[in-house]
Amino acid sequence: MPTRTIANLCFVLSLCVSTDALAANDAPMPVVDGQQVVDSSRLFPIWSASRDIPTLQAIYRRGEQSEGGVAGSCPPQTVAHTDSSFTGGSYIVQGGFAEQEIAAVSFTVPAAAFPMRLDMTEIIFATSNASVQTTTKWSILVWEGNPTGVPKYEWSSDGKLLPHIILSPGTAGVNVQFMIDPQDPEQMYLDDDGTRTFSIGYRIDEHNNQTQNPCLVAPPSASNAFPTTDVSGLQQASRNWLYMVNCGAFGCGAGWKTFQQLPSLCRPSGDWVMRATYTPLQCAPAQGACCVGTNCSLATQADCQSIGGAYRGDGSICNSTICLPQGNNACCFASTGGCVSLSYQSCLSAGGVPGPEGSACATYTCFPTGACCLPDGSCIGPVSPSACSAQGGAYRGNNSVCAQQNCPPPQGAACFPNGFCLILSQAEATAAGATWKGAGTTCADGNGNGTADVCDRRPGDVNGDNVVDGTDLTSLLTAWGGSVPAADFNNDGAVNGLDLTILFANWG
Repeated sequence: MPTRTIANLCFVLSLCVSTDALAANDAPMPVVDGQQVVDSSRLFPIWSASRDIPTLQAIYRRGEQSEGGVAGSCPPQTVAHTDSSFTGGSYIVQGGFAEQEIAAVSFTVPAAAFPMRLDMTEIIFATSNASVQTTTKWSILVWEGNPTGVPKYEWSSDGKLLPHIILSPGTAGVNVQFMIDPQDPEQMYLDDDGTRTFSIGYRIDEHNNQTQNPCLVAPPSASNAFPTTDVSGLQQASRNWLYMVNCGAFGCGAGWKTFQQLPSLCRPSGDWVMRATYTPLQCAPAQGACCVGTNCSLATQADCQSIGGAYRGDGSICNSTICLPQGNNACCFASTGGCVSLSYQSCLSAGGVPGPEGSACATYTCFPTGACCLPDGSCIGPVSPSACSAQGGAYRGNNSVCAQQNCPPPQGAACFPNGFCLILSQAEATAAGATWKGAGTTCADGNGNGTADVCDRRPGDVNGDNVVDGTDLTSLLTAWGGSVPAADFNNDGAVNGLDLTILFANWG
């Protein structure tokens, strides 16, 4: 491997470049097929700095227009391994990067980011002291997971729909931004492949001037553009990737390698200057403290308002004071039944009972009582709302009395002859021809047999009257040899002697 000396070259417009000049040393350079290899590391850095990096917007448009892809309320997220600003600054041009090689980065993001819409990818390409205008044909590739598999998306520049990278002579750079037209109905959507990772890569399809086999002679740095790495040091060696052409024993390896897997001789000193912007398609609504009286729970604003709570704002948390009523509210005194407008703390200190936030003595009822309808259809009262709730009752309002209430009749399971179950009152069950199982009974199917437990028939009971007698025997004999479910007690698909045995075993 030849040694390198550094030559600092400064040009007009404050464009400064440091190039690696290859110099001969005492050791012979490696030879392949009778030719000397110019640089056996394949990649050689060229330092470059610029005040301004223009943007090449490569927007894929198919000519179809719509309202765009799935819109979401989620904020877009930008991820990168580099600390580059993607504007002016210093960069390392990775000379030696050959046609068909790919610079790629992988990003591991929270699981909640998936599914996502990939909005934009970016990379900086640059030249260093180029003697000619350079044209580079390129492709963008996108993967779900690491870049070692089959890309989910791939587009190539054609000079029409997607522009080639064209840089003027001298030292120049460009931020290549690739995106799908927002009005295109088909965007780049990515799912989680189980690794919470997605990858983007840029491939050089055709250099401006790749004169010879790149394994033997690197693409001339004075007439080609190359992808860049940053100058702040390699931070994510396992997440920066390089796909390399096969140069055999004199290469750095073939196929996909992370920077971490590259030999130190071949490893770039910084991260690829690439980044991606994505938008999650599913966002959890913001939550905050929700106060119902002095009880606090975390909820969305909509959920809090639906239960009559006071929402304390996005990101607020429950603590000992968050749900204390604000300002002066009604304060009730049990000894007199009177009401005074006081702050929460003053009311407690005076021995009063604070009213809810926003209450006023003119409209608030201290210590309310009223009628309470119990589940069995009876009525008690006057009782407080809390006492009524403790007995499972329905509070009928302040100052209501039982004499004026029509409490609904108790509800319970009603079993129909076919085993179907509904919750009805006794009168409703009788009118529908069902058997009412009593107040408070349910249609729960604890044994999972498809019939409510309270409606399960006794073995041998064909007609469902819960008695096994001559009527059931007549029905079974009528169904003999068939497959009537009601008479097929062992569920073997046939009404036969086995079912008759079950009927006689449960007679009476």
